[in-house]
Amino acid sequence: MRPVWDQSQFFVGQLVVHRRFQYRGVVVDVDPAFKDTDAWCETVAINRPETDQPWYRILPDGSAHEAYVAQRNLVPDDDGQRIRHPLVWLYFKEFRDGAYVPAKRAN
Repeated sequence: MRPVWDQSQFFVGQLVVHRRFQYRGVVVDVDPAFKDTDAWCETVAINRPETDQPWYRILPDGSAHEAYVAQRNLVPDDDGQRIRHPLVWLYFKEFRDGAYVPAKRAN
């Protein structure tokens, strides 16, 4: 069995699109499996999400909130355009070659 981190399809700084809701965003964090509460699932999630896959914190373009999204709901964004979000520069130091460069090195 592969380590969970090897199962991540997206990286911090990568632009993505939500499959169902079609919003663009940038990945700011990756969890190897679901890390929120059952209460969150019951109030926020439309369907009971799979918890044994990577989950991503996303800054959606044109908003001020964060999203927590299962890997199965994301696809790469080939648009190559920057994300408009007030927290982008808290997490990233520059935008280069269609992706954001993290401001600090991840653990």
